[in-house]
Amino acid sequence: MQETPDSDEAATSAPRNSDYVQTLARGLAVIRSFSAEREAMTLSEVAKETGLTRATARRFLLTLTELGYVRFDGRYFALTPRVLELGFAYLSSLTLPEIAQPHLERLVAEVQESASVAVLDETDIVYVSRVATQRIMRVSINIGTRFPAASTSMGRVLLADLPGYRLDEMLESMELTAFTPHTITDVEQLREELDRVKAQGWAFVDQELEEGLRSIAVPIRDQWGKAVAAVNVSSHASRTDLDKARRDLLPPLLVTAARILADMAIQWG
Repeated sequence: MQETPDSDEAATSAPRNSDYVQTLARGLAVIRSFSAEREAMTLSEVAKETGLTRATARRFLLTLTELGYVRFDGRYFALTPRVLELGFAYLSSLTLPEIAQPHLERLVAEVQESASVAVLDETDIVYVSRVATQRIMRVSINIGTRFPAASTSMGRVLLADLPGYRLDEMLESMELTAFTPHTITDVEQLREELDRVKAQGWAFVDQELEEGLRSIAVPIRDQWGKAVAAVNVSSHASRTDLDKARRDLLPPLLVTAARILADMAIQWG
């Protein structure tokens, strides 16, 4: 039988049955074709990675763009943060918070300071797991609490991991609020700080969100090396300065992130 111009068997070679939805399989193949090594691709590259024809790949990409899961700059296609919605229910109900909790408890027992895990949602961070030793902020932090990413240690390690074009978009859309006299409110100064965070692999925020509050954070990465969440330790300024945080808090924080990643890898199989 002659192959039709729109045949895409390579992308959807799973066994067929009456309940198999080939269109859904092809759409997921397009989403999965993007990775840390292929953050932005042309139409031809997506077609090559998925085994779809250019015409079919184009239809899926334009549909995903219309739905907000993909962005297009005229040449390159790239995923948007909205794709996190597809896996957030799984992360929040089974993997990340449940996996992180015992590791946070172990970390808090070791350093005797509060610790949290958060994910990035547009220009905010959202807390998904937390263990507190004592209340050190005026605002009570619970699961689901949101703070501006730009003024938090967890937000900065997550922002620093974004592709350059995406970070530019985020910085353009942010409102940099001066929560304290220490808060960075200049975009270029914030960009310089994010460059430093990216280079060193961790972030330290000194009383920028609230007077008297200091925190240090590191990323939690997925199997492709992308930062999917962050873990931090927060402390009152009277107990912790930069040197102490780097010496006493950063090493156990890095160990905790590695332990969470190892357990997540088991979940991923």
